[in-house]
Amino acid sequence: YGLTYDYVNTADLEATAAKIRPETKMIFIETPSNPMMLVSDIRAIAELAHKNGALLTVDNTFLSPHFQKPLTLGADIVVHSATKYLCGHNDIIAGVIAIANADSDYGKDLELYIKSEGPNLTPIDSWLLLRSIKTLGIRVERQAQSAMKVAEWLRTQPTVTDVYYVGLPDHPGHALHESQATGFGSMISFKTESPEHAVRVLGRLKLIAFAESLGGVESLLTYPIAQTHAEMPKELLARTGLDDRLLRLSVGIEDAGDLIADLDQALNG
Repeated sequence: YGLTYDYVNTADLEATAAKIRPETKMIFIETPSNPMMLVSDIRAIAELAHKNGALLTVDNTFLSPHFQKPLTLGADIVVHSATKYLCGHNDIIAGVIAIANADSDYGKDLELYIKSEGPNLTPIDSWLLLRSIKTLGIRVERQAQSAMKVAEWLRTQPTVTDVYYVGLPDHPGHALHESQATGFGSMISFKTESPEHAVRVLGRLKLIAFAESLGGVESLLTYPIAQTHAEMPKELLARTGLDDRLLRLSVGIEDAGDLIADLDQALNG
């Protein structure tokens, strides 16, 4: 499509500004980021984008509209993998694009694209997604409560070296996150003492499933370097800190005590 792009740590506003060129049309961010949970300043990046004649698009999959509303913070476009929290039951594949201004040129272009190319949901998938959104708030609130308990427990484990969860008060992006979101979500990444230990944990799970995806009612543990980020260039992996000791946990709606018990036997058994 003739697109060019630069990767940048959008949690670093100065680094983001330095990458903008006269031909820059859009800044695309995800906050918190997957899987290292970096937090970007939506308001500041929106101002930066608009000052340079660009749009800001925010991937809000991790928090859902229940916890974070980027359009109210200055974003022009918000995207969701609706397969995740919006659906919440792992039974459809869907995506959502929400825009701030339907009368804008990009809004009209999107409408024309949808009508002419047909990237929309079937009736049954639409029905399933609407069904799921009715329980979105209840689900994500429960998941976030359990995630906090799990993250706090993980920090006490001798075989866990790092825990990345924006709800922890000493997370570098904690204060910024609180200023632009109403909850911390239920995505946790953590590093074990060795690659061998990480793989061993995955093989010992009983309640939590070793699987990709996230945001469903079932808890899933993923090994990003071999699954979700397997195709990521090595230099970018090094820059982000994603390595072969990292595991990513999507906390479901199961009892938090049961989740901790499963992690305990997998980590320490």
